[in-house]
Amino acid sequence: MRDSPIDLKALIRDVPDFPQPGVLFRDITPLLHDSAAYRHIIDELSGRISERTPDVIVGIESRGFLFGAPVAYKLGLPFVPVRKAGKLPSERMSVEFALEYGESQLDIHTDAIERGQRVVIVDDLLATAGTADAACKLVELLGGYVSALAFVVELAFLNGRERLQGRDIISLVTYDA
Repeated sequence: MRDSPIDLKALIRDVPDFPQPGVLFRDITPLLHDSAAYRHIIDELSGRISERTPDVIVGIESRGFLFGAPVAYKLGLPFVPVRKAGKLPSERMSVEFALEYGESQLDIHTDAIERGQRVVIVDDLLATAGTADAACKLVELLGGYVSALAFVVELAFLNGRERLQGRDIISLVTYDA
């Protein structure tokens, strides 16, 4: 256990030229390895998310599961996975979206969210917001209301908030460059 406050940013590892030359990757795995930091993240996200009074927590595959599921457990709420194409076994709704380097698709079970439910979407990182925006569309197609989106890390210089304009965004660590 630590005696001093946890500096999450100091635990995030910078990996240059990953996944391709010129990209500086912000690796969150050291946060998961440090049990006090991980507990702090879950506690902090849970506190901020509970203020939004959600009915459901949605986690985006795959790292959103690492944070969304424990938050749902801590708050006593259902957890709904949003998965990549072809991973859900039952009837599903799909949204295609553009990534920096191509196209992708997200799926959600059609019975995962009831009309009018308040949803908080959780993921590890907000960058350009393509994935987060697609998850919002899925929730809204099912009749849910996205009350907030929560991220551990935000790369503010990529302007993801602009794409999610008008949405309540929670982020614990922000990089401006």
